[in-house]
Amino acid sequence: MKTFLVVDDSRVVRKVARRILEGFGFAVEEAEDGAQALTACRAKLPDAILLDWNMPVMNGLEFLHALRGEFGADNPSVVFCTTENELSRIEQAIEGGANEYIMKPFDAEIIQSKLAQVGLL
Repeated sequence: MKTFLVVDDSRVVRKVARRILEGFGFAVEEAEDGAQALTACRAKLPDAILLDWNMPVMNGLEFLHALRGEFGADNPSVVFCTTENELSRIEQAIEGGANEYIMKPFDAEIIQSKLAQVGLL
């Protein structure tokens, strides 16, 4: 079973994402910020990460840079899921190593489409 790490400071967003991802057959873990997510990745690297941008302690972009620096550019797949909708932000995320980008609010159909694009479904 493939594993997914959902990283978001909103408990509600984490729970909604968990429900959707478990519906697609993923085992799901959660982290409240980038620092917790990095600790989780060091313990057991997931197959994919759904990542918020704006979080306390370590934001999504800082986490992404740390993740790619430590584990390389190819694994795990990272899908940013955020309210940041400026083109410059999307470019920053992709250049920083994100595989795909989802705007909040999201639903199962949007997540399914993006996961298919990155080869997870």
